[in-house]
Amino acid sequence: MQLQKSVQVLQITQVLYFPYRNRFPSMNFEAEILTAPHDNSELYVIPSMRSLTAEEYVEAFKSFLDHSTEHQCMDEFNKEEMPNIMAGLGNGKSTINVLGVGSGTGEQDLKMIRILQSAHPGVLIDNEIIEPNPQHVAAYKELVNQAPDLQNVSFIWHQLTSSEYEQQVKEKGAHKKFDFIHMIQMLYRVEDIPSTIKFFHSCLDHHGKLLIIILSDSSGWASLWKKYRHCLPSTDSGHYITSNGITDILKRLGIEYCVHEFPSGWDITECFIEGDPVGGLMMDFLTGTKNFLGTAPLGLRRRLQDALCQPECSSRKDGRIIFSNNLSMIVVES
Repeated sequence: MQLQKSVQVLQITQVLYFPYRNRFPSMNFEAEILTAPHDNSELYVIPSMRSLTAEEYVEAFKSFLDHSTEHQCMDEFNKEEMPNIMAGLGNGKSTINVLGVGSGTGEQDLKMIRILQSAHPGVLIDNEIIEPNPQHVAAYKELVNQAPDLQNVSFIWHQLTSSEYEQQVKEKGAHKKFDFIHMIQMLYRVEDIPSTIKFFHSCLDHHGKLLIIILSDSSGWASLWKKYRHCLPSTDSGHYITSNGITDILKRLGIEYCVHEFPSGWDITECFIEGDPVGGLMMDFLTGTKNFLGTAPLGLRRRLQDALCQPECSSRKDGRIIFSNNLSMIVVES
């Protein structure tokens, strides 16, 4: 009589780096299970769920940008609001100091720099960048090298997280002041959001401004995180923070601000097509999990896909499923 092969559980311990995360608590990964196929021919492995590495995040994030209007939304803000914001900076100084926190690959930074150049022709711009992801830093530098119109702009990159930069500044005891600081879609990955905002606000010079771009409470993300949080895996290591959470912090700190809301959408139709590689990357980005569709329990996958289709999260247009990615642009006074 053939003996049935037993199921063995392997304990896995991994340490993963996730971009923009200053520090994160230890994660509980599901164990990989070594088990027998139906024909008892050989053992096979059911992969465990785990968070994205830095390189995997870059790939998943690109799939998000390729299928969303996030950058177009920011372009609208740049066109409608940024010229007035930039015009009020510098207070007549010969050099305007700019700091980007979590600047990624730099596309949005350079768009804002060019608006600043138009508002202050001939003025020198000292642009410093905080970005921990080495791939993003390399891409940003290449973008600068290819730009012929940045002669009056200097660039300094700090390959650090925001908390590492803060610690470095405090250890030096010297506080450089900036006329414009921007934090675009990065507060989800910092350890202490109130103290991070408080520190970078303290880095503003007189008449300076801090721009925080964050998901709106009218977005599908807000509904997903508040109403359907049980549909998300524990491997998603970021903070679920939206505009109202940021403005509550600013109110407690007694800081003046104004909010501009802009609509944005993300076409997630491929997330519902079995075996679609683009849909797989989108779900990885949405959950912060490597190969979510291939490693998550079937029940969890179905609950999340059902939640994504709810009217609070998505709408249908021309047969496509468009997830609401609305943004809030919060302009904070010094």
